[in-house]
Amino acid sequence: MKKVLWPALAIATAAFVGAGGASAQLKVGVAGPLTGPNAAFGAQLKNGAEQAAADLNAKGGINGQKIELVFGDDASDPKQGVSVANKMAGDGVKFVIGHFNSGVTMPASEVYQENGIYMITPSATNPKITERNMWNVFRTCGRDDQQGEVAGKYILSKFKGKKVAIIHDKTTYGQGLADETKKAMTKGGMKEVLYEGINIGEKDFSALVSKIKASGADVVYWGGLHTEGGLIVRQMRDQGVKAPLMGGDGITSDEFASIGGPGVEGTLMTFGPDPRKNPAAAEVVKAFAAKNINPEAYTLYSYAAMQVIAMSAADAKSLDPKKVAEATKAGKPFKTVIGDLAYNKKGDITRLDYVMYVWKKNPEGKITYFQE
Repeated sequence: MKKVLWPALAIATAAFVGAGGASAQLKVGVAGPLTGPNAAFGAQLKNGAEQAAADLNAKGGINGQKIELVFGDDASDPKQGVSVANKMAGDGVKFVIGHFNSGVTMPASEVYQENGIYMITPSATNPKITERNMWNVFRTCGRDDQQGEVAGKYILSKFKGKKVAIIHDKTTYGQGLADETKKAMTKGGMKEVLYEGINIGEKDFSALVSKIKASGADVVYWGGLHTEGGLIVRQMRDQGVKAPLMGGDGITSDEFASIGGPGVEGTLMTFGPDPRKNPAAAEVVKAFAAKNINPEAYTLYSYAAMQVIAMSAADAKSLDPKKVAEATKAGKPFKTVIGDLAYNKKGDITRLDYVMYVWKKNPEGKITYFQE
């Protein structure tokens, strides 16, 4: 995988989030790509955690201790993720919300484990993350073996007898998701006509589009993020390829339409049921609206991560990360803004969290995503 290093990283910026003049006591890290091509997702994690911390602090914090947020910018780079994790440990952080990318979450989580830090990711979906028998790793999202199965079954149902091209970005997340979708298709007796990997940061996909055109693909499955995904769609349309794109949760940002242009209309996408429409999120969504923030994609998953930490700490009657982790895995459902979440012993949520979306124009003419 091509590594992208971004200069002038703000590795960790502490920001007190609380009421009055009380001093912060409990350090909670928020780690993700605050800069670089995936900064839109980093902003989602940051916004969700900030609102959750503010709401909890207004009610006395976690177990009576006010929350201090410590931000770490990994720029979607695994090496930077490890640096952020070590900095978090050095700063006395006990709980971390993040990281965004699966390929960054994997090495960072090992640093957190070594330093006794509880980690909960709102967005990293690779199955291996929770298959390593680690006490400290959780997520509020689902897994790519579940997501890939939903995508694969949809292709088998809606594109039976059609030609499918599979493209991925060679990352832990992107290739992992593409392979899970491919696996589900193969199980149903369907073979792809093209399987290609691209490099993160590429801008010119004309050779790839020529291969897609030559394959006669009726649908193009994309395992990757919105940045390259948007460029691929735009260049497909420029070369006259009309086949719809299908992607996963990595394109769940309105920036996908900004990058891809009008040609993204008709794109299919797997993601969890829209958390903004969950009745449990109504008050929080209003709070975001008052700040002119659209809590799309992982914003509320990040908010829910803070809720899981707080409720687990309350159940454990402790702020010791290992005791809090035991309380999270106890099987009790936590009432969060994205619905009830219960955890198995691996650190995964027990519900299936994926449905299909389509990108189309809203009443104002803006192209965005709607649940099918």
